[in-house]
Amino acid sequence: MADESTVTALPAKENFSEWYNDVLWRAEIMDVRYPVKGLYVWYPHGFSLRRSTYAILRELMDREHEETLFPLLIPEDQFMKEAEHIKGFEEEVYWVTHGGLTPLDVKLALRPTSETAIYPMYALWVRSHADLPLKLYQIVNTFRYETKHTRPLIRLREITSFKEAHTVHATWEEAKEQVETAISLYSEFYDRICVPIIFSKRPDWDKFPGADYTMAADAIMPDGRTLQVGTCHHLGDNFSKTFDLSYEDENGERKLAHQTCYGISERCIAAMISIHGDDKGLVLPPEVAPVQVVIVPIIMKKNAETVIAAAKELEKEIKAAGLRVKIDARELRPGAKYYHWEMRGVPLRIEIGQRDIDGGTVMAVDRYGVKTAVKRAEAVAGIKSLLEAFKAEMKARAMTKAVSQINTASTIEEAKAAVEKGVAVVQWCGYKECADAIEQGLDVSVLGSEVRSEHIADKEGRCIICGKPAKPAIVARTY
Repeated sequence: MADESTVTALPAKENFSEWYNDVLWRAEIMDVRYPVKGLYVWYPHGFSLRRSTYAILRELMDREHEETLFPLLIPEDQFMKEAEHIKGFEEEVYWVTHGGLTPLDVKLALRPTSETAIYPMYALWVRSHADLPLKLYQIVNTFRYETKHTRPLIRLREITSFKEAHTVHATWEEAKEQVETAISLYSEFYDRICVPIIFSKRPDWDKFPGADYTMAADAIMPDGRTLQVGTCHHLGDNFSKTFDLSYEDENGERKLAHQTCYGISERCIAAMISIHGDDKGLVLPPEVAPVQVVIVPIIMKKNAETVIAAAKELEKEIKAAGLRVKIDARELRPGAKYYHWEMRGVPLRIEIGQRDIDGGTVMAVDRYGVKTAVKRAEAVAGIKSLLEAFKAEMKARAMTKAVSQINTASTIEEAKAAVEKGVAVVQWCGYKECADAIEQGLDVSVLGSEVRSEHIADKEGRCIICGKPAKPAIVARTY
């Protein structure tokens, strides 16, 4: 575990890469010292953050999906069935070739994604139109032999927390409606963790292998690069053809089903940590913070028993109100305790000493350092109100920063300046030749068109490269 007494100051967040790596271990999110590249260990504090974050996802998914669990191992003959899909993953697959010392008759893939594990079973389960729609999801680990520079929570060889949903529908249009539902669910999820996102339609050459089209969510990181934090894919009937996923309609005719899939990984936590954190460490939304309120007794020898008793009584009330609370009664200076909990992103600190007890108040300090005296008799209501206000402030700060990182550019020169700060919004005709020119000229990626953001106007213009009629597209440097 991190030891505050022996470490130097956290790097300034303006040195984002160094800050990010340091804050993960100092705030006890992940330990990178596992002896396999691209595999990391969750500290208990980080795992608690993961659990709270994914509880939101489960709540959202459970509205109209059912949770399930499919095997990790996929037989090679099933995995290789969908040629376009496999071509997109063939360089990333881990293969199991032996059972003990015995060579396997059929190699087994560690799932890089689960379509080829799930859809043969769907073909067995779906028989009639009465079986549709089918909407299942799972939260699992996936494995990809990542050859680029690995980074905890962002680019891994074991994705430990992949939420993937897979749905089956009677028609292409119904599947399209499900993609829109997924976009709405993901938008709500990111709103609840106070992370601004931009949805856009990926170019055909960058869509999910085997999909008709892909909608993706991007978050703008502090260094201006974007992080893809969610994807929604319309699969059409492409996988249904491969796996004979069909149903009998009302007239007794057999028809191919249409499908969607959509996923979010622990990149959502990477974005939350990166966007909200500061030079003191984590800043966590109250809904997902492992500790929402920490009580720090201000103890003198003569009043220790009284102050501790008052702190325990307050803790009991806060816990009864459904909040996650801890008392820090360690024999440390108050400043050392403040440092410890600020690093770990606790939204609200309550200080209570003899003077507070005598005055019938407690002092509340939020993670931004704003102090508020709260009447002891109204402490629980006051704390809940302060947590709501803190969440609103988090949202406002994150959105202000994101908006400042989105800039419209009408020339390549303007786009060069824009991508230094974040996302450039350019007019693009949709043709690959012009996308290639944009990407090569700016050293960026064309993320997508059909942009969904209240801060990006859907205004037609002329392509920044060829001058033909065009629509807004977002381009940026990416992780």
